[in-house]
Amino acid sequence: MRRTLVLSLTLLLLWTLVAEANHLLTGLRVYLFVGALYIAYAALAQPFRSGLAASLVGGLICDANAPGSSFGTHTLLFAAAHAGVFHLRDRLPRDDPTSRVIIALLANLALFLVFSFSQMHRLPAPAAAWPRLFADLVCSQILLALIAPWFFAVQSRALLLARVERETLA
Repeated sequence: MRRTLVLSLTLLLLWTLVAEANHLLTGLRVYLFVGALYIAYAALAQPFRSGLAASLVGGLICDANAPGSSFGTHTLLFAAAHAGVFHLRDRLPRDDPTSRVIIALLANLALFLVFSFSQMHRLPAPAAAWPRLFADLVCSQILLALIAPWFFAVQSRALLLARVERETLA
């Protein structure tokens, strides 16, 4: 329970920072989506139940601030992505920070595309939105690649400070 709470608080921090960045970028008409950061660390480094619970809370946080989408869309997508990455984690090199970032980039690409396709029916001219969505995706992937190592370290350190995990010497 404490593990889920600590991870959820770090996800709330992430949501706050990304929401502020999106607010600052509204003049440029750029929207940043880093959905994979809500699931990557929990799926790669945590037990299934507590990681899934944290991913669900992260999805609910994102759903609460997404009035244009159906409530529960982020939660459902984050749960599916968490389950998929969790079941693949034994076949992936998950201890290396570079591979964690690559896994997060691939998961973010998948989440972005699925979320975009699920929301396309609301637009009057869906084909006209693809250039903007492509620009948003490129900006989101660049941001994710830059902040993912920091955010994974924040989550790891938060778990250490809460005495949920022990520090390991590598």
